Amino acid sequence: MGVSGSGKSTYAQRLAQHCQAKFIDGDDLHPRANIDKMTAGTPLTDQDRKEWLTRINDAVYSLQHKNESGVIVCSALKQAYREQIRLNNQPLLLLYLKADKLLIEKRLTERQGHFMKSSMLASQFATLESPEAEALTITVSADLPTGEQIQVTLEAIAKLT
Repeated sequence: MGVSGSGKSTYAQRLAQHCQAKFIDGDDLHPRANIDKMTAGTPLTDQDRKEWLTRINDAVYSLQHKNESGVIVCSALKQAYREQIRLNNQPLLLLYLKADKLLIEKRLTERQGHFMKSSMLASQFATLESPEAEALTITVSADLPTGEQIQVTLEAIAKLT
């Protein structure tokens, strides 16, 4: 989880591949109306996110029900969103890509072909409620190279088990 542009998709894909786990991009679970709204540069409201969070919660449930490992990437910026994802699911590990605004601003202005626009950056940071104090949360610096992020993550997971 983390703000748009923190590198969640790249990181999650590599982590899933390394762990031989299923990769699910939360962006693919957004309803059409959300994608249209973000493409137009309009930040989503909590109401807009309800169906999306339910879809992510269902994806977690499906993985757990089938006894599969998975990595689901999504912003999950507020604690309430993370609680919705965890609702009625077994405990799950949250990986937080922590980034500063300058790094994200640079990345978003360089990024092509994504519906999240750099003009929405302020709303991302305004919405962000840091999960660092939440149980089963690992914080990883977004400015590390992806390989180092994976190494930090695997070392932190090893300490949890």
